[in-house]
Amino acid sequence: MRKSQVIKRTPVAALFTLLCVATTNDVLADDDTRSCLKAAAEGFLEIPDDRSKRFLGKVEEDTARCRGGEKAAQYRDRPWVDWQNYYATGDGRSLKEGREAKTKLGDHLFPNGRGIDGALLDLEYQRIELIKFNLFDPNTYDNYLAGRDGLPGATLKQWDEMRLPADHEHYTAVGGADEQVCRGDLITHRTLTGICNDLQNPLMGSSGMPFNRNMQFEATFPRLGLTELTRNRHAGRIDLLKPDPQLISRKLFTRTQSPGNGCKDGMGSPDFSADVDCEYMKAPFFNVLAAFWIQFMTHDWFSHTAEGRNTPGLEPVGCTSDQAQTLGCRAGDRREPSLFQASGEPQTFDHGGERHAKRPLKTTGNLVTAWWDASQIYGHDTPSQKRVQRDPNDSAKLLAPNNYLPLLPTCASYSEDCPVQPQWRGQEATGFPDNWNIGMSFYHNLFAREHNYFVDRFRELQQRTPDEDSGLRDPNDPERVIAYKDVGDERLFQVARLVVSAEIAKIHTIEWTTQLLYDEPLHAAMNANWFGLFNQKESRVSQILRRIVSENEGLLSRKTDSLAGLLADSENAKKANSAYSVLASGAGIFGIGNSKPSGILWWKHDAWDIDDLLGDVNGGINHFGSPFNFPEEFTSVYRLHALVPDLIEFRDKADPNAIQAKIPVAKTVRGGATEFMQGRGIDNWALSMGRQRLGVLHLRNLPVFLQNLPMPHLDSPSKKLDIVALDIIRDRERGVPRFNEFRRQIGLKLLTSFDDFVDVRLDENDPWRKHQEETVQMLREVYGTHTCDKRKIISVVQRNADGSFIDDCLGHPDGTLVDNVEDIDNMVGWLAEYTRPHGFAISETQFHIFILNASRRLFSDRFFTSSYRPEFYSTLGYDWLQHNGPLAECPYPLSERIDGTNACLEPEQDNGHVAEVSPLKRVLLRNLPDLTQELLPVKNVFDPWARDRGEYYSLDWRPRPDAASDPAFAN
Repeated sequence: MRKSQVIKRTPVAALFTLLCVATTNDVLADDDTRSCLKAAAEGFLEIPDDRSKRFLGKVEEDTARCRGGEKAAQYRDRPWVDWQNYYATGDGRSLKEGREAKTKLGDHLFPNGRGIDGALLDLEYQRIELIKFNLFDPNTYDNYLAGRDGLPGATLKQWDEMRLPADHEHYTAVGGADEQVCRGDLITHRTLTGICNDLQNPLMGSSGMPFNRNMQFEATFPRLGLTELTRNRHAGRIDLLKPDPQLISRKLFTRTQSPGNGCKDGMGSPDFSADVDCEYMKAPFFNVLAAFWIQFMTHDWFSHTAEGRNTPGLEPVGCTSDQAQTLGCRAGDRREPSLFQASGEPQTFDHGGERHAKRPLKTTGNLVTAWWDASQIYGHDTPSQKRVQRDPNDSAKLLAPNNYLPLLPTCASYSEDCPVQPQWRGQEATGFPDNWNIGMSFYHNLFAREHNYFVDRFRELQQRTPDEDSGLRDPNDPERVIAYKDVGDERLFQVARLVVSAEIAKIHTIEWTTQLLYDEPLHAAMNANWFGLFNQKESRVSQILRRIVSENEGLLSRKTDSLAGLLADSENAKKANSAYSVLASGAGIFGIGNSKPSGILWWKHDAWDIDDLLGDVNGGINHFGSPFNFPEEFTSVYRLHALVPDLIEFRDKADPNAIQAKIPVAKTVRGGATEFMQGRGIDNWALSMGRQRLGVLHLRNLPVFLQNLPMPHLDSPSKKLDIVALDIIRDRERGVPRFNEFRRQIGLKLLTSFDDFVDVRLDENDPWRKHQEETVQMLREVYGTHTCDKRKIISVVQRNADGSFIDDCLGHPDGTLVDNVEDIDNMVGWLAEYTRPHGFAISETQFHIFILNASRRLFSDRFFTSSYRPEFYSTLGYDWLQHNGPLAECPYPLSERIDGTNACLEPEQDNGHVAEVSPLKRVLLRNLPDLTQELLPVKNVFDPWARDRGEYYSLDWRPRPDAASDPAFAN
């Protein structure tokens, strides 16, 4: 941490730490402890008001030594965040040996505790800064920056731009031209188009709203050179097709194949022989189920296309250079141009002595709902809803003859009455059918079964206890108890949707993400998002977070979610955003504001009232002054095609240790997915994808078939498309900044040369380091070099160590030949990040976009905060989500918690934690019971099922005892 960045320190927290460390007389001689004393004397950082003086994830030397010893201090001069080198943030080798390493619960004094706490502290600082500096909504940014009606913009909660327009079918129902507030049937469940999640901003997050930005509007569309900074930064070297997208694909993304391995451009053998191979770099701790899971999620979160199509017309995809043609690119590939909503010169406004754009040059629309509402299953508008088929014998259920989804109808052509594009023919019927493959087929079928499973259990209660209170309520008649027998088919369908949506969100938050980011700090952080920390027994994590807002420590004996609610209503931007973010982590975002303890016996009396629409029903959300939608940059960092193998190692549940066949993923796309799913069985596909490792997210590891994907519905000369080239063009076309400025915009240090990508923690002779150095040379060949000019300022969102702004020489002497590191496409850059925290399947650049948006999509969603209650979910649904399904169906004997309640726990600890049987494991056990014996040893469904997880976040690729004969462990 540069001294110039330290604006203010918090003396109370500093004194607290100093006193704590000073009590450890037996370790005072330790060099790390002396560093702790020096760091404690300086206290904690205050969040700056100047975005160019951000934290950057870099700490001062004493802080680094306190938290990670010599290793942490050694790599402070690298561009990458420091916390990855702290004690206990890796596998067992990162734990400091000796008596002092046995950290007591809640104790910050010993090395392992300091390392974990320090990592969480760094992460929370970065999230607070991201909330403060990186929210840009194209409809309301002027209000956010300048404020409104005497209030700071960051504290605003309602915007006229989020009102329903006069031609909307529900315009009158929400209040018309008067104050608009959603009520009645519009608030009991997730609406089709996503309106009325926020009761006083009904349009927010609904289908068709424009994508937000996490980058300053002026920094977008750099290829157009709209500002002096972008002209200085790129000097005319970049454009839509420059450097050549197909050259980048063929040179930097291609998976190297051994001669004669039978891969055949990812198509394998016609008889699916298990003897062929398509080689790829494999992640030892993440499986193919995880690869397809994220595609399943993105189908719910965002889409740039209207019913699978972009703007009519075809445009080139590169292949203009001799080198690209030598490498096998296709000049005949074509793509449809992106859809844009608003284009042309944006309006501007003045604030703080500067002129600001109200929006970027062009905006794109998110054509699905932005909410985590399983819209990929249930639909997001009228055409998609028509594709969803309900069971005629029980309309609360999804139609699933023979326990598989039915097919989409066959249409002569796409029409309002038959909304099925020609390329979708033969696929299962579901809301979002685009980019269909075997993984999408698996998850849609699985959660259709889960939906129906829940309905069946509810029906049982209707039969067994028809007069019992279901927990549901009608906002139009809030005092009336709704008995099970009174719940109609449509209400039950919507309750099941609420439950399935929340289950999916829980799986992603505490199961998928904790395997994607496989280390202790992120395990704690992601579980904090869901469960909270303050409202559980005091841990070192909760206490270290508490110290960030030490001025509020006197209030923390009260319920933290109540305090967070008070802060959310504050007119002080720091309290409403920064302090709220920290305290919400303590209370848990999920369910925050869903109770109102009151009276002397407050723990027994909940005064939450469904009739209090804006107070109780809507009161738990916080948008931090900017209406919620996903940002364009979020879609950019989710380009994760390298996760997918070319061939699926197909197994049969009767003999799980044998690979029966290798089936090309390319054969399982579109209608082929349905044929393979139903022909070979969902159990066997679960087993196959659960056991197989996915590809690491790095350059030179793209599926071969995706460079040659058939696109028969595009009338192009080649009838194929290079998907990597398309991804690169889409980012350029939609104005995503190039990699280095992207990092600066989100508060990460810049790179000064291609060599910075190499992980210098590895030995110089390590083969993996040699691979990285080869890749760096390829980057230099594609993007080139130039003679730098120190007079050209290229960015004002970050400063050099001397306080000056970043110039074209990036710290090198004027006139030096420097790498064109500023020109690297964003996706290319983060795939080239080899220096990552332990167990990170993604790069730190991607991760920092997640830090902001992963929590915002919970913070902003009423159904995950104040409306997470039985009045909406039913008592059955609420308990289902609390316990990951019916407790009576736990695969192990129930455990009793300290408070006397029962829990479904794993019989053995996992990475030192007592763990619940995970939500996706429970879903699979319920719906694929034939896999029970295979699943019982599994702790996280996204870890390769046959892998021995070992001790403390091990990444070793070794089998559990009953899988020793599995050929996957032979290499």
